[in-house]
Amino acid sequence: MSVSRVKKSPWMIYFQPKFLTIMALGFSGGVPLALTASTLFVWMRETGVDLTTIGIFAALGTPYTIKFLWSPLVDQLPLPILGKLFGRRRSWLLFSQALLIVFIIALGFSSPALDPAMTAVLAFAVAFFSATQDIVIDAFRIEKMEKKEQAAGATAYVYGYRIGMLASGAGALYLATFYSWSVAYMAMAGLILVGSAAALLAKEPQASEAAAKNDKPKDAAAWLGKAVIEPFADFLTRKGWVFILLFITLFKFGDALVGTMTNPFLIDLGFSKIEIANVAKLFGFWATMGGLAIGGVMLAKVSLFRALLISFFVQIVSTTLFVVQAYVGYNLELLAATIAAENLASGMGTAVFLAYLSILCNVRYTATQYALFSSLFAISRTWLSTASGLLAEQLGWPTFFIITMVAAVPGLILLFLIRKYDQREDGHRIFT
Repeated sequence: MSVSRVKKSPWMIYFQPKFLTIMALGFSGGVPLALTASTLFVWMRETGVDLTTIGIFAALGTPYTIKFLWSPLVDQLPLPILGKLFGRRRSWLLFSQALLIVFIIALGFSSPALDPAMTAVLAFAVAFFSATQDIVIDAFRIEKMEKKEQAAGATAYVYGYRIGMLASGAGALYLATFYSWSVAYMAMAGLILVGSAAALLAKEPQASEAAAKNDKPKDAAAWLGKAVIEPFADFLTRKGWVFILLFITLFKFGDALVGTMTNPFLIDLGFSKIEIANVAKLFGFWATMGGLAIGGVMLAKVSLFRALLISFFVQIVSTTLFVVQAYVGYNLELLAATIAAENLASGMGTAVFLAYLSILCNVRYTATQYALFSSLFAISRTWLSTASGLLAEQLGWPTFFIITMVAAVPGLILLFLIRKYDQREDGHRIFT
């Protein structure tokens, strides 16, 4: 009986080979993000780079916001030589991962204070190939999973992704403290090999293999119509599509402003890299994991609309602790509470929002449409947050965090607007 129970346990699904593969790929996907954002910002602030410049560096995440532009190429075109050896998906994975390793190592040997332009170029290259890897991982994940496994597959990916972010966040700060930034970045480059090993050991998704066999040479116009125009045209037929796109962009705007400036803020308050690693990264990681779990449970208990609404209010309330921290200053106990609240809110919001994006996708164009949605989602973290450093420098930390609370309001308004136009392409409502 105990054996039967183990087999039926819902948690055992995550120990199946394909779920472990997705988790490993998620880990590889999560490593580069902090290396061009929060970890890099600590390095820059420590070496005396001003907050305005750090805020502008947030724009280097632009590839994450425009990856839908080249997603049809990654989705449809096989790589020469590598494609024949490993298949369409795995060849793109290995190609993007190899270039990620090269540019992460190069970034670690740059000098943000002495040559910020070169640092920016290398960070942009890392972000570009990281975004490319994300496109392939999403397609690989969706094609590997049966319909009933999609939610579990997304969960496995997010957990792997967050562990990767922890490694390049707290792990990189530990290594930079005891060794150097170049050693830290070389070690992070080595972690990409986890995803490479997963790609090599895994089998090419059957859907991708079938597509590769059935693909025949077509004229450019026909290919463009199928791969590029149809997925976007399909979405534009939906009622209220403008409000949906704006909502995706602004859902985590306030959270993105806070995230961009959190590490520079803590450096200014006098916290050391080790304290930031222990509290903001390691402790924050477990708070995020808890938030993801709460978000998943919440989706099972309440409607998607209510879950999104609750996420908004939790996000706004959690930011009030940053205002208190700005007035109190250096205080580890308060920092623990602040980071716990912020990461818990972030985890909840991520779980709920990914469920919303998944439901939005038309299964006929999942890879391209998901790339579009996730690109828009990244805009708040990149373009819209570039002014965060200037705001903090001009207004001071307390006022800055109050503004981030207000920045969540437009997304809240848009949530009610898209509920008004709530209808999927098959006529069913999303916010039931």
